[in-house]
Amino acid sequence: MKEHYISLIVEAAEVTKKQVQAVTELLEEGATIPFMARYRKERTDNLDEVKLLLIKEKLHYFEGLEQRKEYVLHIIQEQGKLTPELEKEIENTTELTTLEDIYLPYKPKRKTRATKAIEAGLEPLATLIFEQKDLDPKTLAKEYLNDTILTEEAALSGARDIIAEWISENKDVRDRIRKLFSQKAVISSKEVKTKTDDKYKDYFEFEELLHKCPSHRLLAIYRGENEGVLKTDISVEEETAFHQIDRIVLKNDNYCTNEVQDAVEDSYKRLIKPSIENEFRKIAKEKADEEAINVFRENLRQLLLSAPLGQKRTLALDPGYRTGCKMVILDQFGNLLHKDTIFPHPPQNQSRMASEKVTDLCEKFDIEAISIGNGTAGRETEEFVRKLPISKSIKIFLTNESGASIYSASETAREEFPDEDITVRGAVSIGRRLMDPLAELVKIDPKSIGVGQYQHDVDQKKLRESLDQVVESCVNLVGVDVNTASKQLLSYVSGMGSKLASNFVEFRKKNGGFSSRKDFLKVPLMGPSAFEQAAGFLRIANSENPLDSSAVHPERYELVEKMAKDQQCELNDLITKQDIRKKINLKNYITEEVGKYTLEDILNELEKPGRDPREQIEEFSFADIHSMEDLKVGMEVPGIVTNLTKFGAFVDIGVKQDGLVHISQITDKFIKDPAEVLKLQQKVSARVLEVDPKRKRISLSLRKEQ
Repeated sequence: MKEHYISLIVEAAEVTKKQVQAVTELLEEGATIPFMARYRKERTDNLDEVKLLLIKEKLHYFEGLEQRKEYVLHIIQEQGKLTPELEKEIENTTELTTLEDIYLPYKPKRKTRATKAIEAGLEPLATLIFEQKDLDPKTLAKEYLNDTILTEEAALSGARDIIAEWISENKDVRDRIRKLFSQKAVISSKEVKTKTDDKYKDYFEFEELLHKCPSHRLLAIYRGENEGVLKTDISVEEETAFHQIDRIVLKNDNYCTNEVQDAVEDSYKRLIKPSIENEFRKIAKEKADEEAINVFRENLRQLLLSAPLGQKRTLALDPGYRTGCKMVILDQFGNLLHKDTIFPHPPQNQSRMASEKVTDLCEKFDIEAISIGNGTAGRETEEFVRKLPISKSIKIFLTNESGASIYSASETAREEFPDEDITVRGAVSIGRRLMDPLAELVKIDPKSIGVGQYQHDVDQKKLRESLDQVVESCVNLVGVDVNTASKQLLSYVSGMGSKLASNFVEFRKKNGGFSSRKDFLKVPLMGPSAFEQAAGFLRIANSENPLDSSAVHPERYELVEKMAKDQQCELNDLITKQDIRKKINLKNYITEEVGKYTLEDILNELEKPGRDPREQIEEFSFADIHSMEDLKVGMEVPGIVTNLTKFGAFVDIGVKQDGLVHISQITDKFIKDPAEVLKLQQKVSARVLEVDPKRKRISLSLRKEQ
C-alpha cells in the first residue's frame, strides 16, 4: 500500500501508521476481524472491530482506486497522449471522482454531437472561437463549409457543440459546479398524475436542500420515483451555475465570446447538469443507504444479542385462530420431543380440551418455560396460557416471531425436519428463539427479521455484506458450543465457512462429538490456519481441560499452565479460587508476542470461563388492552421496543399495531439518534398521544408528562 494512502487511512480512522500496517499484514495472513479484535490486540494496539472494519474498507477502496488508475493509464498510453505531467497527476490522485474527471477527456466516447462535428472538420473553427479573439465568427465559419456543412450557422452550431463538450470535460468547471451542488443543490419531487398514491402525498410538492434531506425521507422519495408515483429532480439555480462556468471559460467580450457563452449554457443544460445531478443523486443515495444500513446493523446486533432463556425444557406455541395453535415440546437442547395442535380460540372454541392438553404436557415433560409467538392470536393465546392451572415456576414469554415463517419454508428447516410440515417447524423456531435468539436467528436471512429501515431500497450487496459482518461479530462475541451448534451457526465462526461447518457436523455424527479442541484438527479441511482463526471461539462444555470451555485460545494454554505451576496449584484452581488469581503478577508473563491486553483477557476469562455477554431475560406482560379501540389519549401502557429508526422508535403495546415514538418524544434531552437512549427489546412505559384507527397509526411518548 502506497505511503500517501496509509496517511489518509491514519487520518480517516484516527489511528497510527503502525496500526494500519499491522492490520494490512494480518488481513494478508487471512485473519478475520473478530480474530484480530480478540486475539491479536498486541499487534493492532487494541483496535476494536469498528476501527478494524474502517481500516479494511479504506484499504479495499484504495486497492480499487489503484486498479482503476492502471486501466486509465493504459488507455491514455494507447492513445499516445500520456505525458509525464499527466501521469504524475494521475498517480497522485487519492479520490475516484477526481480520477474520473482527469480521465473524462480521454475516455472513449460513443457518437456525440461533438464527435460528429469533429468528423465534419469543425474542430479548428471551435479552437479559433474558443480563443475569443476579436474576430467575426460568421466570417470564420465560411471557411469550413463543405458537402455536410452547408451554412455558416450549421458550422457555428457544430463548433459550439465541440466547445460545449470541452467545457463539460474541464476539471475546474466540474469542480466548481460540484462545489455549488454540494452547498446549494435542492431535491424536489412532484406527483405523476397518472400514478397518484396517497402514501406519497407528503412529496407531491416537495423541495429541500439536498444536504439537509434525512436518509429516510430521501429513500421514500426514491421509492416513490421507482414506483412511478413521483418525478424528482436535483438542481441548483441555473443562472448561478452559468456564472460560475463563465468565470472560468470567458476571456473577453466580443462576438466569439458570445458564441462561447451560448456553448456554456448548452454545456451546462445538456451535459454538465445531468452528469453532476447523477453524481449527487448517487452520492446522496449512498449516504442514505449507509445510514439506513447502519440503523439495520445496530438493530440486528441488538436483536441477535437479545437475552437468552438458556437450556430449558420448553413448550412452544405458534398461535392461530381457524387452523389452531401448533404446539411443540423441546428438550433443553432444542430437540423436538412432541407435537400437537390445540383450538382454544374461535371458531372452534375448544378451550377446555386445549387447557387439559397443555396442562398435561407441562407435567409430563416437566416444562420450565412456555414460548408464544407474538403474531396473529398471540395476545389471546398468552392470556389463555396464563389462566391455566400450571406450576407458577413455569415462565411464560411472548416471543418475537418475525421471519419464523421464512425459516419454516427454508432449505435449512427442511434439512432439520424433513418429515415435519411448515407449521411444526415454525413452532420449533419460536421455542428455540426463546432459548437462544442468536443460534436460531442466524438461520434466517437478516432482511426477513423486520428490524430494518427501507431495507429493500438500499444497495443489496452492501446490505448483505454489512449484515453478515454483524452476524459474524455477534456469533464470535458470544462463542459457540461446538457439540450442539447448527451448521448455520458454525459457518459464522471466524475462519469457518459453510463447507467446514458441514464437516464439523458430520464429524459429530460419526464420533459422538468433540472431547477436546485438539479434535478440531481431525476434521477435514481444518488446517493450522483455520484452527488458529476458529479455535478460541469454539467451546466444549465439560471437557477434561477446563480451558476448552473458555475463550482462552489454545495457543495460550501453555502460558496458563505455567501460571498454575508458578502458583503451585492445579489448572482448575486458577478458575475456582480468586485468592490464587490475585497473586498472579502479569508482568512476569509479558513477552514479545504476549502483552498486557492478552494477559488481562486471560485473567478475566479465568474468572468466569465461557461467560455469556448477553443480559438475563425478564418476563413481561402487556396491559389489559387488545385493540386500538381500547386505547385512550393519556393512557400509560407497558411496551417493548421493536424497531429503531433515525426518526423514532416503534413500540409494541399489545394491540396488533406498533406505536411510533417520534424522536422528539423519546426523552426530555436533545438526541440525534433514538439508539442513544433506547435499544431493541427494551421494556418501556409509554403514554398514548394520539390514536388514528382509520390510518392505523398510534403516537406515543416516553417523556414524563409536563
